[in-house]
Amino acid sequence: MASIKTEKEDPLKRRMVPRGLQKLIEQCLKIYPDQTNPLQVTTVLKYWLGGQDPLDYISMYNNPGNPDENIPPHWHYISFGLSDLHGDGRVHLPDTVGGLEPRSGMGFELTFRLVKSPDEERPPTWPANLLQSLAKYVFQSGNRLCSGDNIPWRRSLDGKTSSIQHMLIAEDPQMSRTETPFGWVDFLQIAGVTNEELEQASRWNGKGILNLLQKDPTTGGSWLITNMARSKSVFELFPETLRQLEIDLEKEGSDLAGVNADFTFKELPKIAIKKEIVDPEEEITKSISSCNIEIKKEFNDGLEHSGSSDMVNPFHHSQVPSRVSPLNGIELTLAPYAAKFLVLAIKDRIRHGRHFTFKAQNMAVTFVSESVTGSIVTKDSPYGVLGYWVQILIPNALIPKMIDTFSDLNSSVDNLKIPLTYEWPEHNLKFIIDNPPPELLNQQGPILA
Repeated sequence: MASIKTEKEDPLKRRMVPRGLQKLIEQCLKIYPDQTNPLQVTTVLKYWLGGQDPLDYISMYNNPGNPDENIPPHWHYISFGLSDLHGDGRVHLPDTVGGLEPRSGMGFELTFRLVKSPDEERPPTWPANLLQSLAKYVFQSGNRLCSGDNIPWRRSLDGKTSSIQHMLIAEDPQMSRTETPFGWVDFLQIAGVTNEELEQASRWNGKGILNLLQKDPTTGGSWLITNMARSKSVFELFPETLRQLEIDLEKEGSDLAGVNADFTFKELPKIAIKKEIVDPEEEITKSISSCNIEIKKEFNDGLEHSGSSDMVNPFHHSQVPSRVSPLNGIELTLAPYAAKFLVLAIKDRIRHGRHFTFKAQNMAVTFVSESVTGSIVTKDSPYGVLGYWVQILIPNALIPKMIDTFSDLNSSVDNLKIPLTYEWPEHNLKFIIDNPPPELLNQQGPILA
């Protein structure tokens, strides 16, 4: 539950301001020195007292813009609560892995810029609800957001009928990294985007799409100001940008290293007599479930570098065994909404010597090219499990066959006639596009010792 505080109420002066919060307010005052008491959405029942909303405050500033730089007047929303405002452990524990410069809490706050209507005197409050929803995801999943991440929302951000239905994460152009008594804080800005812009951000990379949006005021301009009235994508407005993007993808591949998705898998029986490493009668079935909000993003734990072919475990469990459990063959069942990423994984990642991961809370499966280093699989033993991590090596000879086979997955999810089965018997490999059985979802994947 939240309430709106007006400028006259000045709630922050009623008590001693927490030191972390004070530093963030000082940063805001550098930009808005004449708005000492902005309109503010504040949580009535604080998170540490059992409330459901993790953000203590969301301030709403009136930004005049800059006509000389084609920056229109707009509302500027800034969150307080993803970073450590108090420093006493009531919400965030101290950063023990930040090195010499630890981060404060999650290490960032969220911002949003919304075009202001000429006759608008008060800012809409729906962006505050949007920031609160994203903050809930971060707290529940533990996944930190980074510049370049893309977030499928699948509905108008304001709850109406706008074409702006998804988000990209950028760096706020005015709010620089701030040092607080409890560590550093970055300010990550939400930029509203269309279906096509999200689609291309998923295929290529979020930062590349952000750069395209910044080139023209119509699509957000240099400050990436969201205009909910925008109906056309940057590719519809400037078709040459899409042609260049296709050229870049063909030449360089995609920067997207993975997505969240539901899947199950099981080991297939061996197809040739060989020395047994695991019990051939034991069928291993695992399942994972997606997070509450599907975040299509590059992973921040070693899978984020587009040019890198190194592998780093996407999980940080202390009891992960060191012994690999090879599999004779594998049958992977993938949820329909993630099917289109099979094309991206093979064509725009594996073909370029990289890797791609379908990841969720309990397990992950990574497709690996022959040139990737640090993987647990090889050409002689192409399938394996390490703790919560499944790996599948895609041999070079199979890549063009897969690209051709998956061509029908570019269509809309609603048009897919599931189940779809793709099988390569000579590799003892099978992919199924279907909804994983509900009884197998939300199970904790076992660690194989």
